[in-house]
Amino acid sequence: MRRIGLLGGTSWQSSAHYYAQLNEGVQARLGGLHSADLVLRSVEFAEIEALQRAGDWAALGERYEREAEQLRAAGAELVGILANTMHLLHDQVARGSGLPVVHVVDVVADAVEALGVERVGVLGTRFTMASDLYPARLAARGVATLMPTGADAAEVDRVIYEELALGQVLDSSRAAYVAIIGRLVEQGAQAVVLGCTELSMLISPDDPAHSPVPVLDSTALHVHALLDAALAPQASSLEEGAA
Repeated sequence: MRRIGLLGGTSWQSSAHYYAQLNEGVQARLGGLHSADLVLRSVEFAEIEALQRAGDWAALGERYEREAEQLRAAGAELVGILANTMHLLHDQVARGSGLPVVHVVDVVADAVEALGVERVGVLGTRFTMASDLYPARLAARGVATLMPTGADAAEVDRVIYEELALGQVLDSSRAAYVAIIGRLVEQGAQAVVLGCTELSMLISPDDPAHSPVPVLDSTALHVHALLDAALAPQASSLEEGAA
């Protein structure tokens, strides 16, 4: 099993979901007392959020590059960034770690392609929804992206930062999200992506009352891909030397 370096803390709620699902996934695949081989760097979210709010992505990039260096020094062999938004710094993390970084949007794109749909709605932080993070990578697969706008976008972001990141799950916010999903579907979305780790706390991909179209949980998909990478067969040192 390769050691997975986790760059998390944004928020710690999301990192807890990843930690649990990675270990549950290893146990489901290998059985017994097996658990995931992980090293976690959990950043102080208030510091990160302040830089996000200030729009200082250059400083964030420098910070994440240093954090990635620490993951490699701790023995990581591949890296997972435990937040959709912070995949905006994917290149800096890859550069700092010098390791494979499993990209959450590429994993989601694989799932969208498997569904065979052409238009998807994406819910996430305001930074994710305002960026080209999802549209560019999905467009490369022939898939159009629909994002909430105006008051809907503001409400999606507010719930993430003011409620879910603090562990608060409110029925009123779930109802607001269900209504927003409905409006995306009216605009032509054939599936909806939960493009923020905490959103699975609020919207269930398995509950038809939450969405009339398929819901893709980016966290669950990302965990699956990280485990695929960590548990992929590795050549022995003898075989590598012979090659």
